[in-house]
Amino acid sequence: MNNKQFVVIGLGRFGSSVAKTLYESGHDVLAIDKDEDLVQEISDSVTHAVQMDATDENALRTLGIRNFDVAVITIGSSIQASVMVTLIVKELGVKHIIAKGNSEIHAKVLYKIGADRVVLPEKDMGVRVAHNLVSSNILDYIELSPDYSIIEIEVPNTWVGKTLRELKVRATFGINIMAIRKADDVVNISPNADDVIEESDILIAIGASDELSKLENMISR
Repeated sequence: MNNKQFVVIGLGRFGSSVAKTLYESGHDVLAIDKDEDLVQEISDSVTHAVQMDATDENALRTLGIRNFDVAVITIGSSIQASVMVTLIVKELGVKHIIAKGNSEIHAKVLYKIGADRVVLPEKDMGVRVAHNLVSSNILDYIELSPDYSIIEIEVPNTWVGKTLRELKVRATFGINIMAIRKADDVVNISPNADDVIEESDILIAIGASDELSKLENMISR
């Protein structure tokens, strides 16, 4: 897998999880937020973390944003800021843009101004998109880049009753479990190592596409 350069703008739960996982998988990650505390919190978990207002086009330009392969824009507090940053990043020449939307209307606007993919995590845990894989075990799939993806999967039988610590998912498959959707549709964001996997759970995982394929092959047997 080729090393890629990602810029993640907006360091809420979703943005921070994506940024950390991309970095842990060997990619260069620039994380940006206007909240200094969030920047400090993630500074040791990414390549670079910068506190700045991303709606400032000149500031983004000085960071060399145009040289990044993928921009992940996860600003959740302001639709206006989300739209402005997406537009600026597009105009500065980033090759591929993933943007987080708050609603269907917001998503339509983001697509119109140049986003290549819009994710609606509040509505669909960040993975419900129209691209379904062949396997019935893979419920939804989003491509962050040609070789990096987020998938939503049913729990493999061999995982039921075990904790994430016991399964060693990251060590075994090179992926991270970002969230777990329970049977009552309650979503456990950023589950901890001692959370027990239940048969009815739906797992939201992020990782390299080739690693996710290995997982898909395992649970399809």
